[in-house]
Amino acid sequence: MSRLYSLAYLTVPGVTPPEQVRIAHEAGYDAASFRLIQMGVAGEPDIDPCAPEVVRATKAELAATGLQCYDIELARILRQAPASDYERAFATGAELGAKQVISSAWTDVRNDKGFIVDRFSEICDLAAQYGLTVNLEYPAFSRLCCIDDALEILRLANRPNQGLLIDTLYHYFTGGTMADLARVPRKWINFLHVCDTDHVAYNKDEMIHIARDARLYPGDGVISFKLIASMIPDAAISLELPNAELMAKYGRTEHARRCLEGAKRFFDPDARDTRAGHAA
Repeated sequence: MSRLYSLAYLTVPGVTPPEQVRIAHEAGYDAASFRLIQMGVAGEPDIDPCAPEVVRATKAELAATGLQCYDIELARILRQAPASDYERAFATGAELGAKQVISSAWTDVRNDKGFIVDRFSEICDLAAQYGLTVNLEYPAFSRLCCIDDALEILRLANRPNQGLLIDTLYHYFTGGTMADLARVPRKWINFLHVCDTDHVAYNKDEMIHIARDARLYPGDGVISFKLIASMIPDAAISLELPNAELMAKYGRTEHARRCLEGAKRFFDPDARDTRAGHAA
């Protein structure tokens, strides 16, 4: 059985949800992963993604293409952001058909584990009202900067609708191993963020640069995707692969298609080439 493949917002940053659906459909994806909780960073579209007119347009595109909304982002764990700040996005995500939410911790002190557990639990409890599972990610430059940090929070929170989001880039940057992945309860792995890199970044600035602007297509770097695919055989794949140079070279749709083709080589090797007839 083929996996589900979703196009993450950061792969084609700056597009609206309806535009993202069209790109995902043209590139051969099954789903789209929307940024419904804006972060106030440069390049985000100047719209309210949860506005009724945007939701109507997004639902129309999903219906017309047959795609689904797989997950939404980003319910950050911040001291200044109560869980209730995310309810509107959760309600919108549920209306669009999403089942998954991404969360990550961005607090600024090391002795705040109790706060992170409590806030993550609150986010999970709120998301549960909308049928959503909250997947905790561990970006290498965030407060939870390795798989063990994230697993500890999940074990302490112990919510029925919680999961662990493994991003292949961050797992590689933090020295994560296949043995680490084997320790994760399978019920917690709903989907993966997939991209490649050709080297380890050891300082925060370089990590941020690669993560936000220089990820590589699967197979163009050094990450062992065959091992990951064999160890996690049924999780959905979300292609999160921002790379300004590649997108400028190929355009949004072709860049998204190349992301998908690279992933399918490892995670769904029997799938039909999504770029049939394309010349490299």
